[in-house]
Amino acid sequence: MNSLAGEGIVLASNSASRKAMLEAAGVAFEARSADIDERGLEAEMEDADPAEIAQALAAAKAAAVGDARLVLGSDSLVEVDGRRFDKPASREQAAEHLRFFSGKVMTLHSAAALAKDGQIVWVGSDFARLRVRELSDEFIEAYLDAEWPEVSYCVGVFRIEGPGVQLFESIMGDQFTVLGMPLLQVLAALREEGALPS
Repeated sequence: MNSLAGEGIVLASNSASRKAMLEAAGVAFEARSADIDERGLEAEMEDADPAEIAQALAAAKAAAVGDARLVLGSDSLVEVDGRRFDKPASREQAAEHLRFFSGKVMTLHSAAALAKDGQIVWVGSDFARLRVRELSDEFIEAYLDAEWPEVSYCVGVFRIEGPGVQLFESIMGDQFTVLGMPLLQVLAALREEGALPS
């Protein structure tokens, strides 16, 4: 095992980008999906700040996977013009989201939480601001031709590590946050919890 990998954690997600981040950082993990009602929890917290909702979702995912090892839950929310957006349910909805995002600033909230034996031991979050350029209908259709259904799993309808980068004029924030997890905070918390060497 890589000497930086630590004892191994559970990632409460099957997100390709989150798995890639942990692998690249040298963190040993087992991926296991968390069974929670995300939309139900969001509905209960309808009036809460998006950052709080992202943290609550990350914590719920971490707590749902009962394990003696540290369990990492993570979630991201997108906010544009005061409206919160979830993953698109269909290609048509993805196109609607992209038309709404066109020419606006997207705030992406990414949160993470650690649990042990179902109890939360740490929660963190960060945000990034992404300025979406003016998107033509022609571009949106060509983009979805290339990226659907992969972006159906992505809040904000983009993979920044792929063609999704073409949606933006500028990005202000940490690259890991944009990828869907405040990784530097997570690594610090894992060291604090003894799961990684300090």
